[in-house]
Amino acid sequence: MSFFNQRGIFLQLMQPSHSEPDTVVSLQLARKEISWDAVNEQQIETLVDSIYFTAISKDLGNSFNIGTVDKDVDGNGVIGADDKAKLQALAKAYAAIVNP
Repeated sequence: MSFFNQRGIFLQLMQPSHSEPDTVVSLQLARKEISWDAVNEQQIETLVDSIYFTAISKDLGNSFNIGTVDKDVDGNGVIGADDKAKLQALAKAYAAIVNP
């Protein structure tokens, strides 16, 4: 996240292996809050309002399943299928990137 953009998405991809046959994408959505530490006289950056999701693919990243989505991630005021679909699309797009 930069000074100008206070929101961020952190993604981690775990490819299938012998011990885990599924493709897994961990998603963290967060907001950065900047404060001042008067004792050490330095700026502090803290991630707040973090929410986490895990997307699992059993077909090598062609489609992803996410459990219950109980947050309005697209900001339309409704928690529903659209939120889940956007997270699934994000996981699929990230899994398709060969060299992140």
